[in-house]
Amino acid sequence: MEFGALFQGLLTVLTPENLLFALLGCVLGMLVGVLPGFGPAAAVSLLIPVTFGLSPTTAIIMLAAILYGAAFGGTITAVLLRIPGEASSVATTLDGYELAKRGRGGPALVIAAVGSFIGGLVGVVGFVLVAPFARIALEFGAPELFLVSFLGLLLITSFAGSNPAKALISAGVGLAIATVGLDPGVGIVRFGFDMPQLFDGIGLVAIVMGAFGLSEILAQAQRGPTGIAKPLSIGRLYPTRDDFRRSWKPFFRGSIIGFFMGLLPGSPGAATSLASYAAEKRFSKKHRSEFGRGAMEGVAGPESANNALAVSSMIPLFTLGIPTSATVAIMAGAFTVNGLIPGPLLFRDNPEVAWAIIASFLVGNVILLILNVPLVRVWIAVLRLPFAYLMAAILAFMFLGTYSINGSTFEIFVMVAAGVIGYVFHLLRVPLTPLVLAIILGPMLEENFQRSLALSRGDWGVFTSSPIATGLLVVCALAVALGASRPALAAFMRSRSRSRSRARVDA
Repeated sequence: MEFGALFQGLLTVLTPENLLFALLGCVLGMLVGVLPGFGPAAAVSLLIPVTFGLSPTTAIIMLAAILYGAAFGGTITAVLLRIPGEASSVATTLDGYELAKRGRGGPALVIAAVGSFIGGLVGVVGFVLVAPFARIALEFGAPELFLVSFLGLLLITSFAGSNPAKALISAGVGLAIATVGLDPGVGIVRFGFDMPQLFDGIGLVAIVMGAFGLSEILAQAQRGPTGIAKPLSIGRLYPTRDDFRRSWKPFFRGSIIGFFMGLLPGSPGAATSLASYAAEKRFSKKHRSEFGRGAMEGVAGPESANNALAVSSMIPLFTLGIPTSATVAIMAGAFTVNGLIPGPLLFRDNPEVAWAIIASFLVGNVILLILNVPLVRVWIAVLRLPFAYLMAAILAFMFLGTYSINGSTFEIFVMVAAGVIGYVFHLLRVPLTPLVLAIILGPMLEENFQRSLALSRGDWGVFTSSPIATGLLVVCALAVALGASRPALAAFMRSRSRSRSRARVDA
């Protein structure tokens, strides 16, 4: 039944309008993705205003295409400039750039595109197999929904970097921003400061564009008005038969690793791609010495893992309504902006939209596979433009896009303030992911908490009134314990590593 629904979604995506915007999203995403320092999160946040006026299905299809296009744009800079466009492209730089230095940048990019397509295909198949479990979440009441949103917040702060305190600070700032506006329980305006613009809360799009887009521009400006390094030549475009022979196993191994890593909330893309890279180095017997010096397996595995991760990381959002990363959190905000509620209700109330979006993951990867070769030379020309001009154009687009949200200059001030906060977080190395996630989950957390206590007349036992609620409460406790133990475990592993090094020296 699910594969039949996927086929119907595929027919929806293949309509001329949706296909056109999927193509436009891929091109725009690749354009933003090739700019060093701008990953998928920044690309999606910057281009959300472009989707205003479109139907919800078309808007989300376009944003999903922007997401994958930006991810592949990061691969181009990783191979030709040795600059990862996003954290998950770090592993690709290890061998991709070495291949480009030998005049094999073209084959490396084609193998990366094929690996991305296969990773996306594996992710979609896994998505279809997991989707039926969304029906279980339809049985959730207010206590269960509160615990699910609380769990999402706990997991993302537990996995956000090696310093949980900074993640908690970021989440706290996000929750504070989420409390601005009308109280859902008593109808009183909080932190409005007699400003009508704040009565409905602070706009998510302006915050996201500032925190992820403007902060990146400020960070780039701090480094000085230096131009982008000259990209290497791509050389011959098409891989050899031996390249494909060496890559087909890494394609599937990386896809499987990425899919299962994506199911873990907060799983970082860099760790996933590096795990795939390490696996390929371990499985390779004939070409192990080439890793780090230009092994095609070092490109095929990580790129497959990246795209499988990108698809499977959407599964918690679609089944439970929990964003698992900054990029997915921004996608959740895009759902809300377009009048859609991510989670199991999406399958119940708008199944045609849900399956069209899932099918668009596959279509978007096909488009990227087709566009890879003809557009690479265009992106090289873009990379040769003065960096200051590129940043100025993006900045102008950000201000115009933010103003177009409500036709209000107040949104611009919100974006600038969010950009300053994001820049300060960047300097202090405080993760932004918990902040955005808290802004999205905060209203859901508060509303269901108040509703639960209202239904139980103040009895806190309502949060253990059902087996599902009790199980979620136990998982929340485990998430807290895991988050608290991670710094101690990391310190123990560092101490153990130093002890082993001293032992080798003494020996």
